[in-house]
Amino acid sequence: MRTVILDLIYVGLGGFVGSIGRYLASGAVHQIFPGTFFPIGTAVVNIIGCFLIGILTGLAELRNLLSPEMRMFLLIGLLGGFTTFSTFGHETAALMRDGQFLHAVGNVLIQVIIGLSGVWLGYSVTRYV
Repeated sequence: MRTVILDLIYVGLGGFVGSIGRYLASGAVHQIFPGTFFPIGTAVVNIIGCFLIGILTGLAELRNLLSPEMRMFLLIGLLGGFTTFSTFGHETAALMRDGQFLHAVGNVLIQVIIGLSGVWLGYSVTRYV
């Protein structure tokens, strides 16, 4: 029987490992491509995260190979720490797979436009604080 505390430990440990992985992977990409003005490290991490969440979701849903605990550790924790963009990609793809194309487009537009607006607004607020 799972408990909330154990669930938090699975997610927290996965997030710890994923965050370190993001830091190392992004840094390695910037070492390979020094001096680039494009955020290539973030792009590579996001693309890798999306690919991995696709593989892991397929293994979990189509092959039933991952226990609920492993799903929490890998999907929510590890990949959530590595990149939340992978979750965004997975959820958007799931909406499309389920035929909810309008919701998928809405998800993209809302998160990108409002998310970027939030960054701009948050940054702007700091000018007056």
